[in-house]
Amino acid sequence: MDNPTELVSMNIIANSGDARSFAFAALEEAKKGNFEEADELMKKSNESATLAHKAQTELLFAEANGNKTDINVLLIHSQDHLMTSMLAAELIKELILLYKDKK
Repeated sequence: MDNPTELVSMNIIANSGDARSFAFAALEEAKKGNFEEADELMKKSNESATLAHKAQTELLFAEANGNKTDINVLLIHSQDHLMTSMLAAELIKELILLYKDKK
């Protein structure tokens, strides 16, 4: 991958995937009543999401500075990953709160 857009796209995909996986792992721990572990996993999810978002921001800054970004299926796929992982994390946070209230 010599194309910088491809590298950034893969960075977004990998970190978004990690964020989503950590969030769903947190939900599983919350279901078991392991709220400290769930909170730790959500912190890891947030850290991974932040890395993905920083990679996306690099593209935005490059574009703002006049460096046109090549739009391709990989970049679009990376944006889908980022958006769905962010939505999943937001919903999972709410579900964890519901599990906590139930205890």
